Amino acid sequence: MATTTRTRTAETALTTAEKAFELLTCEPAPLVFDARPVPGLPDTTMPLGKLRNLLLYERYDSDTTDELWRQLAHHARERGPAWVVGAIGVALPALTRLAAKISRGYTRHADDVDSEVLAGFLHALRTADLAPPRLWLRLCWAAWRAGAAVVKADDGEELPLDLPSGSRSPRMPYGHPDLLLGRAAAAGLITAEAAELISATRFGDALIEQLAAEKGLTAPVLRMRRRRAERIVAAAVTRGDLSSPIRALAGDR
Repeated sequence: MATTTRTRTAETALTTAEKAFELLTCEPAPLVFDARPVPGLPDTTMPLGKLRNLLLYERYDSDTTDELWRQLAHHARERGPAWVVGAIGVALPALTRLAAKISRGYTRHADDVDSEVLAGFLHALRTADLAPPRLWLRLCWAAWRAGAAVVKADDGEELPLDLPSGSRSPRMPYGHPDLLLGRAAAAGLITAEAAELISATRFGDALIEQLAAEKGLTAPVLRMRRRRAERIVAAAVTRGDLSSPIRALAGDR
């Protein structure tokens, strides 16, 4: 699987992390990972650079991937800075692709996106619950959300976090996005299920892939439903339809 590259005029957080990883994994004493406890990986130890290449060109099931990242996260938390750099380095091909995708069409934000993608991943690497499944997916999702927040204000197709004000301020209360979603559902613009989906995946910690699996749907289908509902809410916000309280909404009186 080829990595995504971008032309840059200066170093960014991700390119700096790559250089640090190269120093950490060069001969004569590269940092070595013990793959033997991870079912599905070769029953041996290997330099982290070799491990990264293995992950790039081989496909592994979710159990193997989860256990690998549990091991890497434990090392990053317990064995010091070298393993933090090492774990980030193993993830860099994926993080670079995520950042490139987020920055597409937002070139002026590319450096900031890189920084936030890396920061989001690092925070999750240090704090995420390692026991539940889909650990790698959750780490990537944290990176994606952090990077996407940089360009979200420019994305007219998503539910705006900072609501626009024109020549005069909109009537209060617009309030928290969850309040807006509740108003939209109470007004019949979107279903309560759609409001919960947006809230859980945009403002909570739920993964759309996990919710899709629970509902027996594919992630693209659920994303399409979410985007359709977000467009309806965004249009209602622009028209001012959600600026007044809706009496039927419990707790909003």
